[in-house]
Amino acid sequence: MSQEQKYSTKCAGMNILGLNAYHGDSSAAIIVDGQLVAAVEEERFLRVKHWAGFPKESIKYCLREAGIGMEDVDYIALNRNILANLHKKIIFTVKKRPGTRVLANRLTNMLKISGIKKALCREFDITRTKVKIFEIEHHLAHLASSFFVSGYDEATLVSLDGFGDFTSVMVAKGLGNNIKPYYQVNYPHSLGIFYSTFTQLLGFPKYGDEYKVMGLSGFGEPVYLDKMQKVIELKPNGRFTLNLEYFQHHISGDTMRWYNTSPSLRQLFSDKLIALFGKPRVPNNKIEQHHRDLAASVQAMYEKALFYILNHAYKLTANSNLCLAGGCAMNSLANGKIFDKTPFTSIYIPPGAHDAGGAIGAAYCVYNQKLGCPRQPAMETAYWGPAYDIDYIVKMLSQHNSELDNLSVHRFDEQEKLTSETAKHLSEGKIVGWFQGRMEWGARALGNRSILADPRREDMRDTINSKIKKREFFRPFAPSILSEHVGEYFEKDFPDPFMLKVYRIKGDKRNLIPAVTHVDGTGRLQTVSRQNNPLYWQLINNFYKLTGVPVVLNTSFNENEPIVCKPEEALDCFLRTNMDVLVLGNLIIE
Repeated sequence: MSQEQKYSTKCAGMNILGLNAYHGDSSAAIIVDGQLVAAVEEERFLRVKHWAGFPKESIKYCLREAGIGMEDVDYIALNRNILANLHKKIIFTVKKRPGTRVLANRLTNMLKISGIKKALCREFDITRTKVKIFEIEHHLAHLASSFFVSGYDEATLVSLDGFGDFTSVMVAKGLGNNIKPYYQVNYPHSLGIFYSTFTQLLGFPKYGDEYKVMGLSGFGEPVYLDKMQKVIELKPNGRFTLNLEYFQHHISGDTMRWYNTSPSLRQLFSDKLIALFGKPRVPNNKIEQHHRDLAASVQAMYEKALFYILNHAYKLTANSNLCLAGGCAMNSLANGKIFDKTPFTSIYIPPGAHDAGGAIGAAYCVYNQKLGCPRQPAMETAYWGPAYDIDYIVKMLSQHNSELDNLSVHRFDEQEKLTSETAKHLSEGKIVGWFQGRMEWGARALGNRSILADPRREDMRDTINSKIKKREFFRPFAPSILSEHVGEYFEKDFPDPFMLKVYRIKGDKRNLIPAVTHVDGTGRLQTVSRQNNPLYWQLINNFYKLTGVPVVLNTSFNENEPIVCKPEEALDCFLRTNMDVLVLGNLIIE
């Protein structure tokens, strides 16, 4: 029997459920015969941002999409391993002697992870399950979430985040079915904690607010970069340390709360950091120039450390393909500079680079590395969530007749007419809620659960920020651009279907698309190909025919909530905000 035949026999009919459980952005994903079938975050069902806990609804959706029951699952893969770095955890605990509350919290979390089988039996009303559970180290799952779906046979792998399994950075090499770690940076030193600490100091206290600092950084200058180097020090061989006098996370060890709720962070900065950079900004208070410059300095220091790590990683692997993952890989501003600041010539960052992506990573780590099953083609789309057909949508609307009294509803059975009419609305300056197909996996709306607008209108950014999204003035909107035209508008032509890189917009194009051009002349683009999202491509192409601009403004379909999942949520968001048009499947509501 050939090696290929052995693979096909061993791996045939295999169902692997990947989970990110009892952690921020809890999620589930399922692969069947090596193919990703479904992936979703629990927040989309429970409507609580970054929800942490047991992802019951996500699991139910994945099983339903795969057409199987829990009894048909062969393996469960968790993106946590409570035994990883155990000796380092013990040494740290002995040295720091944290209080009983901290130890109790850690023990509770360990028991939850080790009790996954019991949770599955309880939540799915089964008496027992023989499914085998693999606990995959947190950062190994991050690396797998990028490498095993990248399409690269060989690559440099880097994962960076706050912490997971006592580690904040892992550098490795991927080759075929194997990931070989080279080194890691352990607790309490973390680029994620560094960035989150200053996010708090700048008056953005919520879990996941770091993207606000990225947006604000464009309005300032990195005048505090010298001071930043007192807070974080780059060490030989791609390593770094935090000056712990400026932090508090290591003192109590009880940094985050995340049980069955939205995660929350305790205060991370110490009085010494306040003495160095000034008093914390009170949330919602005026943003001064000092805050803008501080944000720019934080971003500059993060980038300096990131590129230092990446350049050392390249020295270790001598491979110019880069797979990047972890929460820090969501820093699109830094990601867009990797080509200029490192030797890498090709980059893959998955749409679920943050902790949710560990569900996919753990599943593929089991399938490819643990079981030796063959690699699959690259994951080029992010549309792995629920879809709702026109019958569901029509029935839903019939139950909201009173709310639709003053609205007109038109049905377009031909896609060309649907996208042409929608493009016309956009060209007339109308704001459109666009709800199509399967929901996106990951933190970005990529043309299936999006609010769209005309990027040519300079006032559009402020209009959407103030009237619909109700968010800060400094947060930019993304340009979705036809992939055929990227090089005409951006200084970099490398595709990014997942909206995870910021590139500079060419000087002669900025005045054409002011609503998606940030104050620093950049845009966090999404490249849209005809192959990967034909309907969205057709809409933008029809807008291009009308206006000569192959770009639309794209922001997530929500209002200070998780991205809408169901048509009911889209309708509710449309009715309570100042959107002009709602497109639900092939229905246009005005």
